[in-house]
Amino acid sequence: MMKKIVLLLLLPLCSFARDLQYPQGYFRNPLNIPIVLAGNFGECRPNHFHSGLDIKTLGKENLPVFAAADGYISRIKMEKGGFGHALYVTHPNGFTTVYAHLNDFVPAVQRYLKQQQYKKQSWAVDLQLPAEMFPVKKGEQIAWSGNTGGSTAPHLHFEIRDSRTEHPVNPMLFGFSIPDSRPPVPVRLSFYDVRKSIYEQESQVISLVKQGNTYTVSDTILMRSDKVGIGLEVNDFMDGSSNTLNFYTASWYLDDSLQGTIVLDDIGYDVTRYLHAYVDYREHKQKSRWFQLLFRLRENQLNHLYPFLNAERGALELEEDKTHKVRIVLHDATGNETTITFPIRSRNADANNQECTQLFRAGSVNRFEHTNVQFALGERALYDDICFRFNVQRDELSFSDKYQIHHPYVPVHSSFKLNLKPNKPVSFSLRDKLALVYSDGKSERAQAADFENGWYKASVRNFGTYRLVADTIAPIITSLQKQNALLGNASQLRFRVSEDRTSVKTFRAELDGKWICFEPRGDIFFYTFDEHCPKGKHRLKITVTDENGNIQTLVYNFTR
Repeated sequence: MMKKIVLLLLLPLCSFARDLQYPQGYFRNPLNIPIVLAGNFGECRPNHFHSGLDIKTLGKENLPVFAAADGYISRIKMEKGGFGHALYVTHPNGFTTVYAHLNDFVPAVQRYLKQQQYKKQSWAVDLQLPAEMFPVKKGEQIAWSGNTGGSTAPHLHFEIRDSRTEHPVNPMLFGFSIPDSRPPVPVRLSFYDVRKSIYEQESQVISLVKQGNTYTVSDTILMRSDKVGIGLEVNDFMDGSSNTLNFYTASWYLDDSLQGTIVLDDIGYDVTRYLHAYVDYREHKQKSRWFQLLFRLRENQLNHLYPFLNAERGALELEEDKTHKVRIVLHDATGNETTITFPIRSRNADANNQECTQLFRAGSVNRFEHTNVQFALGERALYDDICFRFNVQRDELSFSDKYQIHHPYVPVHSSFKLNLKPNKPVSFSLRDKLALVYSDGKSERAQAADFENGWYKASVRNFGTYRLVADTIAPIITSLQKQNALLGNASQLRFRVSEDRTSVKTFRAELDGKWICFEPRGDIFFYTFDEHCPKGKHRLKITVTDENGNIQTLVYNFTR
């Protein structure tokens, strides 16, 4: 049965609502245990919106995973981070389901995967499959759950995508049995002067208090602006779980006049990084809090998430010295409702004067040139204007000074080429061994830099502090087994690879002169014994390179 999901069911107005057709009961639970969520669609995660449901697996791995409906396995993807081991099943109704952080696949799929890995001599693969290769029926086992990729605890990541656009859509709208009688729980509000850049002001943060079934504030909100934006920190919960989730819809009103709505559905991977414009990025970077903005920044391209916004991008237009009533209505995907109400007043609104010696405008190309630093930001790189700051700090231990390129709490959407010039001679032997080190004040990371006409260049995506250092140390390979060990009862070979500056670029293992498949997981690389390693004595050669071409080799002998 097809059910028409119209926001009229949730909101008093539907003229701005998307009319969505999602099948009810077509997909089954991909596990044989009740669905209990550790995460839901649209949650704020570092650099992206969460694109599906994280279903708990009783704290265990290796629970059987089943096809949610008839279809065929259309894709196998293996990656160190991200989804880890993942399967994609395409269905005849126009949707594709995704199953991620798996351990193993069913034997036929696992055999095909191994054949392709040895053919390509690569553990990491992304395989597109024809419909006739692995057809599946609803409820047929396809894999076992796990904790692979960018997962911190055992669970199944489950997505439903529009097969045509490949955009993930909200699985909560497909009629799964997920008991939820608990409405969203708002925690704090933040307020902004939308006449000014969000990055050039301090927000006013107010805690919420619950009065009956409504949340409110302790006193009237006073603002020195007649155009105000609201941010909201909120958690949602389902029955039987303490994990925090996100709401589905938010709608806000000024004196009972609708100002804007948000609907968290259909967020493609091509736009998911716009999360940085959807939230107060500075608040998250500095205090680890997600304030979702109930107004749209000027270069936020997530227009489809806002079925309705007033002329001021969802901001509140206040009359001087008049007390207005604001109402925010939140719904989760099962229709539980929460209301927030509070009074707000504009008093002594100040002029919108932002003096700045070097203004970078959102929506424009912005260039910076210094004796030893050059870069250009594309027109879609910034979400709001910034008053650009640059500072130089001497660094005698590096091949350049430390260059503070604005603030790490201001996000950059698209990558840009950063050029640094060393301030001391670089010998010819070191010319291809310099790395660009980035710091956000909390941690550092480095990447290889390319030499060209006296400059070192690298593609970066963050503001912060940069410097050039030499990277001449090869990775270190440590065997987790004794040399010449008898491994007849062992199940795996395991090695730790540590890299001092950048990251491991290539890892190659050859058993008796032939490539053998090692899987990376963190800094551990492991091989599970199979038909490629028969009984007897063996010589394993491992070669590892880092981003700057430093090479390390280890020869390990063992008997199986």
